[in-house]
Amino acid sequence: METTNEITIHDTDFVAHIQQKMNSYNTIADLSDFFKIMGDSTRLQLLMVLEHGELCVSDLAYLLNMSISAVSHQLKSLRNAKLVKIRRDGKNIFYSLDDEHIKSILEVSLEHILER
Repeated sequence: METTNEITIHDTDFVAHIQQKMNSYNTIADLSDFFKIMGDSTRLQLLMVLEHGELCVSDLAYLLNMSISAVSHQLKSLRNAKLVKIRRDGKNIFYSLDDEHIKSILEVSLEHILER
């Protein structure tokens, strides 16, 4: 046991081990921003629809009963956060999840919520 700045550390070896594995403040801030983006119900709904495959803005607007401009605005946020990517086919732009990590996060999160 060690006392530092009026804090008693009960297991200095274990605390030191954890301290080596801790992420930097910047990494934690980036993760916090990630969860802020994911925390919006409209953006989350868009991501969950895109789990099924790529779609254009008008298809997304129809599925979510939203205006095309509102969907476009949310997709811009998701794209800036690197949660969705685009594919151009002539004049058409299709959106999909950026990678399998996003799909995994959505699936595990939903599974956790449905456990209750």
